[in-house]
Amino acid sequence: MDTAIKLIVNGKEETVVTDPARSLLDVLREDLGLTGAKYGCGEGLCGACTVLMDGKRVLSCATPVAKADKKEITTIEGLAAGDSLHPVQKAFLEEGAIQCGYCTPGMILSTVALLREKPHPTDEQIIEWMNGNICRCNGYPKIMNAIRRAAGSDRR
Repeated sequence: MDTAIKLIVNGKEETVVTDPARSLLDVLREDLGLTGAKYGCGEGLCGACTVLMDGKRVLSCATPVAKADKKEITTIEGLAAGDSLHPVQKAFLEEGAIQCGYCTPGMILSTVALLREKPHPTDEQIIEWMNGNICRCNGYPKIMNAIRRAAGSDRR
């Protein structure tokens, strides 16, 4: 039975009437037109669908939309402040950590969550945290450099 789910997506209140078991990813992409989060594996293993829910990273393909009811969701589309890129987006751009771009939104949002929890992570903490985000192009060195830059350190 369809249910009204209230979401706050990128600062805007949205109400979606849908099956509460439907994935948050499907609702974001199909109902709200926010296509930044990507469908990768559909099992929460690749990180391409990463978004922030109340500031914490979640894998939206494996999150029933009912769990997002009355929660604040941030997608890649809502990360920048107007025309000003978020510092993590800027670091990824400056380091060339955007090859094909498919994994990039999930990588960036995972990095935002990491830096909120650990503002100055070690390389080991970065690797452990980002382990759930897969880059099919193998752009990991540039991604590491971007995360280091966003954290304000350059340990290349």
